[in-house]
Amino acid sequence: MLQILPVSRQQPLALSYAQERQWFLWQLDPHSAAYHVPSTLRLRGWLDHAALQRSFDSLVARHESLRTQVHQDEGQAFQIIRENGTVAILHEQVNEADMQRRVETEIAQPFDLQQGPLLRVTLLRLAEDDHVLVLVQHHIVSDGWSMQVMVDELVQLYAAYSQGQDLQLPALPIQYADYAQWQRDWMTGGERDRQMGYWQALLGGEPSVLELPLDRPRPSVQSFRGASLEIKLAPALVEGLKALAQREDVTLFIVLLASFQALLHRYSGQQDIRVGVPIANRNRVETERLVGFFVNTQVLKGDFDAQLTVTQLLQQAKHRALDAQSHQDLPFEQLVEALQPERSLSRNPLFQVLFNHQSQARLASTSQQLPDLRIESLEWGTQTAQFDLSLDTQETVDGLWATLTYATDLFDAATPNRMARHWQNLLQAMLDDPHQRVAQLPLLEPLEHQVIVEQWNDTAQDYRLEDSVQRQIEAQVRRTPNAQALVFGAQTLSYTQLNARANRLAHRLIQAGVAPDVLVGVAMERSIEMVVALLAVLKAGGAYVPLDPDYPRERLAYMLQDSNVPLLLTQAHLLQALPVSAPSHCLVVEPDDHWLSEYADTDPDVAVDAEN
Repeated sequence: MLQILPVSRQQPLALSYAQERQWFLWQLDPHSAAYHVPSTLRLRGWLDHAALQRSFDSLVARHESLRTQVHQDEGQAFQIIRENGTVAILHEQVNEADMQRRVETEIAQPFDLQQGPLLRVTLLRLAEDDHVLVLVQHHIVSDGWSMQVMVDELVQLYAAYSQGQDLQLPALPIQYADYAQWQRDWMTGGERDRQMGYWQALLGGEPSVLELPLDRPRPSVQSFRGASLEIKLAPALVEGLKALAQREDVTLFIVLLASFQALLHRYSGQQDIRVGVPIANRNRVETERLVGFFVNTQVLKGDFDAQLTVTQLLQQAKHRALDAQSHQDLPFEQLVEALQPERSLSRNPLFQVLFNHQSQARLASTSQQLPDLRIESLEWGTQTAQFDLSLDTQETVDGLWATLTYATDLFDAATPNRMARHWQNLLQAMLDDPHQRVAQLPLLEPLEHQVIVEQWNDTAQDYRLEDSVQRQIEAQVRRTPNAQALVFGAQTLSYTQLNARANRLAHRLIQAGVAPDVLVGVAMERSIEMVVALLAVLKAGGAYVPLDPDYPRERLAYMLQDSNVPLLLTQAHLLQALPVSAPSHCLVVEPDDHWLSEYADTDPDVAVDAEN
């Protein structure tokens, strides 16, 4: 593998592929907070402000990413690294009630990628011995791993400086700009083609867009507004999932990924389910302690059919994950460029849902105790959503926790709550019978099953048999005479107009001998006149026999002979196509009612009963 070497800072410094996409997204919406990387720390005890400032200045000197900004020249964007810089810590007094609102405001404040700085630090003072430290970086210079590195080193530096000691952290052999140039050299050196072949074979062909049942139409442009739902899985369920993973020779990550794919399959009914999965992309020792945007996203595909069992799904997910791991270096942005899916500002390309699992070994310590200061991380629900849905799972000593983040443009809060319950039911069903087909795994809770299967299907209704359809329409005319009753293209009829036209034709039909139990053929194209004709036949007491004019002539001839209708209603332009031997038995319904002006528009007094 090509070695990562430092590059000259006297030359233009290229962006990484991931940074290029961030630059593009920022230009589309410079005010969006969707790609901010925040961390919030509660500091309880005596705080040495000078040591805290010195710690941040050391971090900025150590990591070039923390003093990087973007410069664009003739359409080409480059990294600009300031030679030195300090962090201006914003100090502010707040109370406990306003603390969360103030933190969320700080996280949402936009960055200017061209001006920098792309690290923002705010210290909120609640009391002399109680502070909240808010760190916010833009994703173009950082990721979740980087934030953990930065917090770890911040604590180490502060611990030394607050005790009047110096600290020399291990030297960094390279910086992020060196990695960005190495990535480009490696990809253009042939590695791109090798890895691209795998992904094109897996994801090429007809593009797959996940169509989940949404609560409201998808907006033309994503707003990235979101909310999140916390889920704690029952201890017995977690132990069962771990045992299942062990029996099937897979990891807990694979079990959870497969279950999420199965849930999406059941919700969408689609057989091709594609889920984005972030990877740290730090498989070289030189990059482990760097601050920068390394994280890559893979698209893990699940193929479903009616016969697929739980165990088969687990093995499929395992093999797809292993294959993806051996092709993990291809930047997601390169894959999008190669596959060229239909681009839309309303959704993410290639996948619309994300799954991320963190094991205990990968999770940062939630609290640290220094001689005079206790440091704890603060977490609360996000207000942004980069995707339609994101499922984050965390394996801790206290159990398995999950967070379901959803786009509030698409979903009401009740929907992800219901999805979370169905996901847990599906997990339990996977444990109960791993050889069960995925399509038959129960999702619903007993009460939901009763409502959907029994109550929703309990549609029996008692109708008064003496109330005919025509009488009910006449009653509606009296209730809402001017309401719109019919629309066909640019034509409309109110209830009064519909009733009057049907009444005139009904009186004409009565004159022609139509009465209760008399059949009348109706061979008309869909139109206002067709509805008037149907209602007129009922008002005259007869029953209509529908004859589709698009049927073959022989078929229509048989229907007319078999029904033996004495009268046929039709339209002038259809007469030649109908197998009618005696035109005198036809009545052409005109597109207006002038030809019926001599007939009354009052309701015919024709008595019918349920037996007619």
